Amino acid sequence: MTTTAPSPAARPPAGAPAAQRVLVLPGGTEIGLEVRAALAGRRDVELFSAGIDAPGHAPYAFRHHDVLPDLRGDGWLDPLNDLVRRRGIDMVLPAHDDAVLALAEHAGEVAARVVSSPAATCRIARSKRATYAALADVVRVPRVVDDPAAAAFPLFVKPDRGQGSAGARVVRDRAELERALRDGSDLVMEVLPGDEHTVDCFSDRERGLLFAAPRRRVATRAGISMRSVPVEDPDLMAMAHAIAGRLELHGAWFFQARRDAAGAHRLLEVAPRIAGTSALTRAMGVNLPLLSVYEALRVPLEVAPNGLRVEIDRALVNRYRHDLRYSAVYVDLDDTLVVRGRVQARLVALLYRSIDEGRRVVLLTRHRGDLAATLRRHRLSELFDEVVRVADDEEKADHVREPDAILIDDSFRERRAAGERGVAAFDLDAVELLEDDRA
Repeated sequence: MTTTAPSPAARPPAGAPAAQRVLVLPGGTEIGLEVRAALAGRRDVELFSAGIDAPGHAPYAFRHHDVLPDLRGDGWLDPLNDLVRRRGIDMVLPAHDDAVLALAEHAGEVAARVVSSPAATCRIARSKRATYAALADVVRVPRVVDDPAAAAFPLFVKPDRGQGSAGARVVRDRAELERALRDGSDLVMEVLPGDEHTVDCFSDRERGLLFAAPRRRVATRAGISMRSVPVEDPDLMAMAHAIAGRLELHGAWFFQARRDAAGAHRLLEVAPRIAGTSALTRAMGVNLPLLSVYEALRVPLEVAPNGLRVEIDRALVNRYRHDLRYSAVYVDLDDTLVVRGRVQARLVALLYRSIDEGRRVVLLTRHRGDLAATLRRHRLSELFDEVVRVADDEEKADHVREPDAILIDDSFRERRAAGERGVAAFDLDAVELLEDDRA
């Protein structure tokens, strides 16, 4: 792992400008969602998202999401510039391979700064054939089969300009090969049977490669690494330096390599953007999207991993949209806010977010012990606008004042009684429905 002198990458360097309005385009890709995770909540960045008019996760993850034409077609530049001016966007950060190339090629015409490597580099990286041709004399690349009719099976095929694992597969006979070629998998190459690695990298346009972190792709789904572990591999580090020495790269980028039958790493692709699973690198103290913003602004920066040994395993996340509007949250204490002696941190986060959004937060409890001491012990004493002790002959709904309040309580009886009075009531498992963590 290559570093410069220590300085936390999560803290803005000296001279960092005021908050930048950053448009993530498209926001709903795995890349865009990792950018959101890396930059949400920072005081020096305000996030916006855009993408085509199609079902996607971006509206659930970004507070500001707009529809734009597909960057792979024509007529997208003027709508993009209209959006940039309307939203006051300072920077556009591409989050898909086609967006990387389109924005890099039109960077001089976009009304905001494009966070990207030069267009020439992006054009090379968008084609695997062009990538291999540009780097074959400095790193090991796969053997590409130019005449499939004369090649021995099995072979590996994939689209020259694809992404993820779409269209990538092993073909074992001529019929499979012909079907793959018809389907658009136009790059035919040797089968590489060994482990696959991704190397997350960061380059400064003047100082060159400042950081490289190899990780092994343990499990993948649709081309995305779902489980990944860091490795130390001098050969992969040498490949990072060789690629950075040949291609002009600005900010975050990555490459992937796979071992051949002899165990040697062979380059699969180079991408001038963050990888979807670069969250692992972020957990190691290196926030690649943030560093890319700083690099584009030419702010002095340093890279300093935290030295932790971190592994990542990814799974689906749930976010919701709903028509519930409420001005107050009433919450139970025992077995809701505190369960088996432990404060439910996710529920506390929801209560704090409600306070931030101007809602009243009220504790309703039948707690039998010393309530003040219990709240002090769990550091909850200052959380509530009001604390109400509920008598045994009362329903908690008796104390709900606002007609648009909600109740969170583990008791089905209390929730049913509240519902009969028109109060929306939820158990602890519904907290994720009520959360709104849009950036």
